[in-house]
Amino acid sequence: MLNSTLSYFILGAYVRLGNVKYLYFMLTAMLYIVIVIVNSSLIVVICVNRSLHEPMYLFLCSLFVNELFGSTGLFPFLLVQILSDIHTVSAPLCFLQIFCVYSYVNIEFCNLAVMSYDRYLAICCPLQYNTRMTFNKAVTFIPVLWFYSFVKVLITLSLNIRLTFCGNIINSLYCRNYLVVKLACSDTEVNNIYGLFGIVLSILVPLLPILYSYMKIFRVCFSGCKQTRQRAVSTCTPHLASLLNFSFGCCFEIVQSRLDMTSVPRVLRISLSLYILIIQPLFNPIMFGLQMSKIRNTCKHILCYKMLTCYKDTI
Repeated sequence: MLNSTLSYFILGAYVRLGNVKYLYFMLTAMLYIVIVIVNSSLIVVICVNRSLHEPMYLFLCSLFVNELFGSTGLFPFLLVQILSDIHTVSAPLCFLQIFCVYSYVNIEFCNLAVMSYDRYLAICCPLQYNTRMTFNKAVTFIPVLWFYSFVKVLITLSLNIRLTFCGNIINSLYCRNYLVVKLACSDTEVNNIYGLFGIVLSILVPLLPILYSYMKIFRVCFSGCKQTRQRAVSTCTPHLASLLNFSFGCCFEIVQSRLDMTSVPRVLRISLSLYILIIQPLFNPIMFGLQMSKIRNTCKHILCYKMLTCYKDTI
């Protein structure tokens, strides 16, 4: 029997890849580099351009910072494990990864909820928008949602650390909270109750403002003029796409954690378990960068300026 001083976990989802592991390493590293570059670029664009210092773009900046946070909680770990022949992770590092990944998920959903409320005010209350959603309010919303998410996950970790473990094999590519709790031989009733409560809290708290906002937005769209509908579509499309993409990844993660998925092909299980941490950090900067005209035009302006400067330097 192992006890609560367990020093490491074994990740059982990895297989021997031989020399192919170097190809997987290169692909994973390139993917991580792309995620870092595109998200960092948009953060810099928003920060250095005063015209983008508006609530909507501040929330986007928070979203892009969170993509970097979540990706960094996974990719460096994956890169080390791909090259390693022994797939183990120390208990403290495992709990740290759980904190990063689950904080990322909570922050993402809360951030998308605040953005939906911001879009509701912009479309349904345009004359009152500047008074109801000020720069200072946006700056307050962001640390509050990050702090709320951190505290919620820290409570989960504090319940895990007190457990006595009877096993140390996690059937996953990375540390996941429910799989760690399943290894415990001590009473996990409190963990299970708080886990279910946490899932409900994580879904309901952001979902209520999202549903309320979009019910109001759709109502205005159907009863408003063509110009109002076009404006709503142009500003809400990237947000809705991001929300649906993220919700799909979350739903599968919840289903996979709570139900027996052995009948699902192994490759599909592994791919979908990484979906939320790989696709979302790529999807958001591309979707918002291409669809938000102000960001797109600012990026074009910066690119043209750089090209012009380089051209002048060469002549």
